[in-house]
Order: sequence, then structure tokens, then C-alpha cells
Amino acid sequence: MKRIWAPWRMDYVEGKTKESGCIFCRRVAMDDDEGNLILYRGKHAFVILNLFPYTNGHTMVVPFKHKASLEDLDETTRNELMQLTTEAVTVIRNTYQAEDFNIGINIGEAAGAGIAEHIHVHIVPRWTGDTSFMTTSGDTRVLPESMDKSYQRLRAEWMKIKTDPRG
Repeated sequence: MKRIWAPWRMDYVEGKTKESGCIFCRRVAMDDDEGNLILYRGKHAFVILNLFPYTNGHTMVVPFKHKASLEDLDETTRNELMQLTTEAVTVIRNTYQAEDFNIGINIGEAAGAGIAEHIHVHIVPRWTGDTSFMTTSGDTRVLPESMDKSYQRLRAEWMKIKTDPRG
């Protein structure tokens, strides 16, 4: 198995891996989808696991174009963004038996966007009673599955419904 880029490694914690520029543009430009947690590449957008997930399966759909807002995207890109978001719901539901979802786009810093310069859609699977004492009292999230395992499971499910457009 390839080694997935892991922000939780000590180099990252100690600030030794500081990267410049847009994280989405950098990741998608690389030819290592597994190592960069990219689940699927469409024609105008791609699907990537969140490096700092709220829960296993927390996925994002991101346009290839570096744009800050929906109105900056052409209609074709917006359509694919929504199509991939819909497919992500199906993939996550099939993989994790998610009961429900939070789907959101934070446009701009005032709206809470962590990466305000490149719009992206968050898809967060939810289950009844999924808030734990760790989140509410310790400001810590516990993920029952490694990112490597999540990637493998979700990628396999993507390939059941989609073919890789790169061949």
C-alpha cells in the first residue's frame, strides 16, 4: 500500500512541512491520487477525503479551477460539482451505512471557510447519536478507522459506480 500524506505526523505538528499556495491545487497537480486522498477525478472537479475529518467518510468535492465562489464557476463545472456531491452521498452511504448527511459550502472567511480562496463542498456522514463526549468535553474527535482504510473502502465503492476517466 502507498503511504498516504499524513498531516498528523510529527513533522506537520512541529511546523516542518509548511506548504505555500492552495492545498487543493497542489494535491490535484500531483500524480499520486492515493497518497493525496483523491478518490475520483471528473472532467471539471474532483473528490478528496478531508485531511481533518469530522468523522470517517468526510469528503469534499472541489473544482479544478481555483475560484472562491459558486458564481465564479461556469455552469458545466457547477453541474459536475453537484453531480459528484450526489454520487459522494451514494458512495458514503453504501460504504458506511450513513443515516444522514451534512452538506455545506462555506463561501468566504466570514462564513467559516478554512480555505476561502478555493471553493469546495463538504459532505459529512451522520448517524443518530454520533456526537461523543470527546468532542463536547475534550475538543477531540475519535475516528474508528484510519485514513488509509477509509480511502481504500471509499475508492473501491467509487469504482463500482464510476470508471476512471484517465483510463
